[in-house]
Amino acid sequence: MAPTTATTTTESSSPARAAVSEARRVFDSGDTRPLAARARRLRALRALIIENEAAIEAALWSDLHKGSGEAQLTEIGVTLAEIDHTLRHLRRWARSRRGPLPLALLPGRARLVPEPLGVVLVIAPWNYPVQLLLDPLAGVLAAGNTAVLKPSELAPATSALVARLVPRYFPDGAVRVVEGGVPETTELLAQRFDHIVFTGSGTVGRVVMRAAAEHLTPVTLELGGKSPVWFDDDAHLRQAARRIAWAKFTNAGQTCIAPDYVMTTPDRVPALVDALKKAVADLWGADPRTGDDYGRIVNERQFDRLVGLLEGTEVVVGGDHARAERYIAPSVVLVPSSGEGSPAVGPDAAHPVLRDEIFGPVLPIVPVASAEEAVRVVNGWDKPLALYVFSSSARTRRLFEQRTSSGAVVHGAGLIHAAATGLPFGGVGASGIGAYHGVHSWRAFSHLKPVLRKPLTPDTLRLAQPPFTDGPALRLVQRMMRRG
Repeated sequence: MAPTTATTTTESSSPARAAVSEARRVFDSGDTRPLAARARRLRALRALIIENEAAIEAALWSDLHKGSGEAQLTEIGVTLAEIDHTLRHLRRWARSRRGPLPLALLPGRARLVPEPLGVVLVIAPWNYPVQLLLDPLAGVLAAGNTAVLKPSELAPATSALVARLVPRYFPDGAVRVVEGGVPETTELLAQRFDHIVFTGSGTVGRVVMRAAAEHLTPVTLELGGKSPVWFDDDAHLRQAARRIAWAKFTNAGQTCIAPDYVMTTPDRVPALVDALKKAVADLWGADPRTGDDYGRIVNERQFDRLVGLLEGTEVVVGGDHARAERYIAPSVVLVPSSGEGSPAVGPDAAHPVLRDEIFGPVLPIVPVASAEEAVRVVNGWDKPLALYVFSSSARTRRLFEQRTSSGAVVHGAGLIHAAATGLPFGGVGASGIGAYHGVHSWRAFSHLKPVLRKPLTPDTLRLAQPPFTDGPALRLVQRMMRRG
């Protein structure tokens, strides 16, 4: 099925401008607003994935050495679940709702009418190049918008595949793809959008936000940070270590919500290290390099950065690496104490591995005196995207819930909240702005427009209009207004 468009890119019209112009034309036509049209496009998105699963898996293998099982679990399955959930609930979400009116405005009637925002730009990262591009797209389409997609140039096979498939499944131009690197992204950000979704680093997030400010465009920013783990559940050491290892080393640690460091008391460190070593072997084999289930680092620049983080640490698990394959084994490290009391996490930390988000298969263990000390470490820097607690103590779990701030708190596991379609996914502070998934996607990409009807008779507004007299009518209106 060949794409059909109403505009043609010329020398004076860049691919970015042409894509936005076409998406704007389709939106202005009104064709994306009916519920039937929204559902039709969601089903087209679903078909794009299901009918091309093998090609998607191959692209993910080429870009990230992501095996079939991991591709299905973390990319394809999560996105299909989001689409199916949206299709099941779309009609209920999209209903107008009765809005409250104060007593002073009666008789009258108010409704909250959801309407689409317009043209939405989705800028995806390379680490989950399918999920983080198409998952938000489901919400964009459900809300009745059109979209311009910018896949990551650092996942070239996936980017090329998406660019090839989208015109086949969205021939009317409601979804457009712009490929390329920094120049193309810069050109896109210079255009006027009605919302921008960006997933990536805080550094680039600031660039996106500055560009959005030029057009007063709202943004959803999914960033990251150093997501901590607290562990003190000795009775479930083996199970906890397995879940920590799985959450950390999935996709070779290149996950924005991966555990970034583990805090526990000094006496627990040896047992935890041993349990993590066994967990890695159970999950990926004695030599993860030889299996199909363990990923690779995206490029040589990131590989060199991550190998550099191993220097000056005590590597207690893993540490093997091969630049030619961009392979770094699942690695657990101990960081020498700075001798200055409580360990610092953030830009002032003594060792580079504790300063910035690691975003790779290197897991530091940070000994702290207590859970209270761990709370002080977490609160000593930016609010993380996720916080994971492995504790059998209800008091300790409440401590982290009530005394820290993060995008999410998960007890007894890692990563799994990103697959909960009914929960909002997002950060707070430096880890992100806004949230999406399920109904939260629909809300993020919709505007609830108040529509109020006030009958001309009886003319109760006359009581609130001049000339004002200090009489019973004015006092009655004042009392009604104050009662809301």
